[in-house]
Amino acid sequence: MKTEKSLHQRHLAVLPRWVALYYDQPLALERGSGRTVWDQRGREYLDFFGGILTTSTGHAVPEVVDAIRDQAGRLLHSSTLYLIESQIELAERIAELSGIPDAKVFFTTSGTEANDAALLLCTAYRRSNQVLALRGSYHGRSFSALGVTGNRGWSPTGLSPLQVAFVHGGYRLRSPFGALDDSGLIAACVADLENLLEVATSGDVACMIAEPIQGVGGFVVPPDGLLGAFGEVLRREGIPLVVDEVQTGWGRTGDHFWGYQAHGVQPDLLTFAKGIGNGLALGGVVGRAEIMDCLPGGSISTFGGNPLATRAALANLEYLLRHDLQGNALARGLQLRRRLEEGLRGAASVAEVRGKGLMYGVELVRPGTLEPDADAARRALESTREAGVLIGRGGLYGNVLRLAPPLSVTEQEVDRAADAVIAALCEPVAATVGAGPAAVPTAVR
Repeated sequence: MKTEKSLHQRHLAVLPRWVALYYDQPLALERGSGRTVWDQRGREYLDFFGGILTTSTGHAVPEVVDAIRDQAGRLLHSSTLYLIESQIELAERIAELSGIPDAKVFFTTSGTEANDAALLLCTAYRRSNQVLALRGSYHGRSFSALGVTGNRGWSPTGLSPLQVAFVHGGYRLRSPFGALDDSGLIAACVADLENLLEVATSGDVACMIAEPIQGVGGFVVPPDGLLGAFGEVLRREGIPLVVDEVQTGWGRTGDHFWGYQAHGVQPDLLTFAKGIGNGLALGGVVGRAEIMDCLPGGSISTFGGNPLATRAALANLEYLLRHDLQGNALARGLQLRRRLEEGLRGAASVAEVRGKGLMYGVELVRPGTLEPDADAARRALESTREAGVLIGRGGLYGNVLRLAPPLSVTEQEVDRAADAVIAALCEPVAATVGAGPAAVPTAVR
């Protein structure tokens, strides 16, 4: 009989050692329904990470499953050498939803590939390999996407086909601009951008790429308007703006359908993936036709926008819109924020609680300092698993707990997850009663 232990041994034997696994005893999930998943032993868990923000509407949603079954019985694959009706219809829907005028869409199989395609388009359009990115960013694991990733923990090589300058973004906790208010922080970051354009580029920059909320970076939320302020500088210089909505798209931020809409800016290109496929491999880039049409040579995508993935994505998008899951993300996100703020106030290991919609991060430090505590995050991950709740971990130092359930999560499920996180982080505090208050108070952003 196969066990998780034997699967782990087989995994180690045939997969590279850099393929990360959660937990001291890695978990194998066998089935799911709604926001609940079960492991091989039949133990039930509340899924509060959604396959890294990918299971957007929930596990085994009947309308999505029916669409997959129907298409699988008809045709799985044809490639983009043939017309694909579901691909065209999905492109029409996404172009309209994007908010970009005269938009065209190219489909890929992942967010990494989507960002790679956007970088290819911009470098060809501007005839430049110079790119601006944000510190703390993560844009995927391809050679070009790693080049614009400003996160040492996910940058396995310093080699890159691009010349990249990293701009200060919205991460306050360890920023030299952290003590400034929102307007001051925005002004400082814009000044940094303008300085980099003067001293670190030749002027003909291909694009800036930015996440509205940095996902792998630990759900870092910049002040609303930061990307808009960047956009003013970029427009003056003729530099396209690419927004990476791989994690923030499809209503996850609650306030808006796309994360960029909080910033008063219109991007030239927008990349997407994860939540649109609800688990099927689908991503893409949508942007201004002038840029999307700029490549001089022909191309195809063997798997991007295939019939199975696009049929499923259409059903998933329709479910998301019909059930107003963006509205649910807003309501349940406010509930989660309130529970974490109240329950973690004064917790010695918590430096900051931050987030928006259904993407919240809890950054952990050694009590009384700002020293990142990745061990505390690992312990909390184990503790919440024992409580039957699956969450994520990220941040530059691996010290940020990440909470991002399917957008269909219920009020009761939010309370259950919050209880598990609060218990995991507050139980050690009881053992240090009398040690005095933490030097770093909990901040909520």
